Amino acid sequence: MESKFYEEDKLLVFKITEEMDDHSVQMIRRKADYEMERYMPRKVIFDFDCVTFMDSAGIGFLIGRYKFANMIGSKLEISNLTQSVKRIFEMSGILKLIPVTN
Repeated sequence: MESKFYEEDKLLVFKITEEMDDHSVQMIRRKADYEMERYMPRKVIFDFDCVTFMDSAGIGFLIGRYKFANMIGSKLEISNLTQSVKRIFEMSGILKLIPVTN
């Protein structure tokens, strides 16, 4: 996962570059939490452009980061959903909770 912080907008963008399974989610979670605490952004965006596989661990990850973002006063959004990831998010109801940007 790559991350970039835009100081002028207080925007933190995470580009997820690996599959979202139980093993990878643990590493991604640690880095995301660290970066979110470090920068205290106004908005956090998770970019799913490169994600080809995601299971329930990915859904849990996103819900956890949503709660964490709210706790530190940030807004969370998701972007660039692949068709398979979008389908999983629709079935789980996450799209009713977290806005999608393009």
